[in-house]
Amino acid sequence: MDVRVVLSSDEIIRGLKHYRRIAKQDVLRAPETDNPEAFRSHAEARRSVYAQLTEIAETQSPSAVVHAALEAYKALPFVSGTPDGEHADIKGQENALENFFLMIGLEPKVRREVRSQRPKLAQAAAK
Repeated sequence: MDVRVVLSSDEIIRGLKHYRRIAKQDVLRAPETDNPEAFRSHAEARRSVYAQLTEIAETQSPSAVVHAALEAYKALPFVSGTPDGEHADIKGQENALENFFLMIGLEPKVRREVRSQRPKLAQAAAK
């Protein structure tokens, strides 16, 4: 899949660091929420995705970062429609990747195409 990336590696790293700081703030304020465990899990999952993408951005091209993010997104099972608090880690990863796609200006068509290839939760559990 051919994707056009207009941001430099440094710009991607700066953006990811900003997102990581927000996720860290969310981890710290989790005890104040209605569902602290799910909120913390969601924030930690986002923070982890941002850290992984930052590592790639520090050593590889912007295009490689985008391809890694798209592969990670494709591997995530669908958990949309599940009750709040369930699968918070998967929802956090999905949220982080979608934030990244917005940050880099990924064409929505590309994200939709990859999203359509994602497994259903039952399929992912069977693997």
